[in-house]
Amino acid sequence: MGELPFFRAHTALHPDHLWIWERSVYVDENQRTWLPITIETESSLQVLMRQEDVSLGEAVCPSLLAPCPLPSMWQLYPGRRYRGSDSSFWRIVYHIEFSGKEDMLLEQLPDLEDE
Repeated sequence: MGELPFFRAHTALHPDHLWIWERSVYVDENQRTWLPITIETESSLQVLMRQEDVSLGEAVCPSLLAPCPLPSMWQLYPGRRYRGSDSSFWRIVYHIEFSGKEDMLLEQLPDLEDE
């Protein structure tokens, strides 16, 4: 009997910054493109950032984009989290690389005033 291939996902390095480039496309400091998939539940807001190579057009000024629940920029902070340009904090639930592609799931943390 032939053996099945063994697929292994491994932890990837987190981008230092993610900037909005155009609607539904973010770019990191290495010019890699990330596509957000927003997941809203009753208790939290999550976003799956999928690293996909896409052709970039002209950058769009964030103020010209339609309103969105996601920040226009994320910066990596200590403690496996990002801080958004809107002062929100996002926990890195997981970040894996598999077959040359990366998925990073972020979960918005509650505001300190809400606690």
